[in-house]
Amino acid sequence: MVLQNLEPYEIILASQSPRRQQLLSDLGLPFEVRSMDVDEVFPSDLGMTEVPVYLAELKAAAFLPQLKDNQLVITADTIVWLEGQVMNKPSGYDDGFRMLKDLSGKKHQVITGVCLLSTHKKISFFASTDVWFKVLSDEEIHYYLETFRPYDKAGAYGIQEWIGYIGIQRIEGSFFNVMGLPVQSLYEHLKTF
Repeated sequence: MVLQNLEPYEIILASQSPRRQQLLSDLGLPFEVRSMDVDEVFPSDLGMTEVPVYLAELKAAAFLPQLKDNQLVITADTIVWLEGQVMNKPSGYDDGFRMLKDLSGKKHQVITGVCLLSTHKKISFFASTDVWFKVLSDEEIHYYLETFRPYDKAGAYGIQEWIGYIGIQRIEGSFFNVMGLPVQSLYEHLKTF
């Protein structure tokens, strides 16, 4: 294992996201997946970068009562931020269509908050990526929603899917952050844990 400082730990990824699981696996870390049901509600006065960090810490705090000394929990939450508003996961087809219509032709931010928690240490951080969409046609949006059903994704899209191939003009920042886990930042924070 590259991160030898983590050898004493049993690493828990608290996420059902197959994308996060794949990205963490690709870092070469052994981990198990375990998640808790957490009501993902945040105070309305939080800013763009505060929301996902707050939610990641909320998810991590759910593990505290049963956390053992040799365990390290990794939690993450990704939001899409457009013109001062959080875009969560769409509730269904119509909501997904509205979100993609709103993102069409505009720049937005994707922010992932991450929390690393053990019984003796907590590190929280975020990564932000600017994403520019081309103007999407209704036909493109309908095709994407019908074919890929992105209802488990903030902002109703996955950059690694068809809509990312044809719709995203450019990004500034971490590509993997837009997928849901800023692995480069995560690696740097894990080195010092």
